[in-house]
Amino acid sequence: MKVAIGGPLKLAFRPWVEGLENIPVAGAAILASNHLSFSDSFFLPAVLDRKVTFIAKAEYFTTPGVKGRLTAAFFKGVGQLPVDRSGARGAGEAAVKSGIEVLERGELFGIYPEGTRSPDGRLYRGKPGGLARVALATGAPVIPVAMIDTEKIQPPGKVVPKLMRPGIRIGKPLDFSRYQGMEHDRFVLRAVTDEVMYEIMKLSGQEYVDMYATAAKRQIAEAAKAEKEAGKAAKAALDAAAREQAEKEKNAE
Repeated sequence: MKVAIGGPLKLAFRPWVEGLENIPVAGAAILASNHLSFSDSFFLPAVLDRKVTFIAKAEYFTTPGVKGRLTAAFFKGVGQLPVDRSGARGAGEAAVKSGIEVLERGELFGIYPEGTRSPDGRLYRGKPGGLARVALATGAPVIPVAMIDTEKIQPPGKVVPKLMRPGIRIGKPLDFSRYQGMEHDRFVLRAVTDEVMYEIMKLSGQEYVDMYATAAKRQIAEAAKAEKEAGKAAKAALDAAAREQAEKEKNAE
């Protein structure tokens, strides 16, 4: 990761970084970041001296065929952990287990509290299951991170990335030891998550939306579908009107 991807990435895009001193030189810590682009998981580790382990959906590791094997090899090579989302409690339980294992080894664990990429560049409500439970179960400090402009490098639908300087702001570690042993209290989990999201909002300058990004994506998809159907209906109405007019003109002749 550091040599094959990190070096060329820094050379080509020259990301700027603030707050590197907030990353501990040793010991466990959780890096909780906003999520704007697929490239977030590469830019952040590229600017750090230490290894960061993120989680990735298991499909990246199990897809058959040559492309699937290459994808699996790539994600394993950059330190991603597969998470099986097929269980009764989905990715949440798997993410907690994976995060605890990484932190117990004294390493850095990276997580996106929003649970998915932002659909429009705004900051969405954090999901309390993964981040807060891992933090309270391990006692590891949570370091808020803001990725800046990474979504502009390769917007959806664009194959060739745009050469520009993204930014990374790293905040001061947050200590939640006062909640130790309360990882099953949903109100505590919500409070911890909201505190982290507030710090990310301050670092990123993003507009905050008090809803989950997954719900926002559903709304956007439904709106796009409705717009498409309305367009089809309008076209059908115009075609029908045109046919009717043509029929009238034919009868008039």
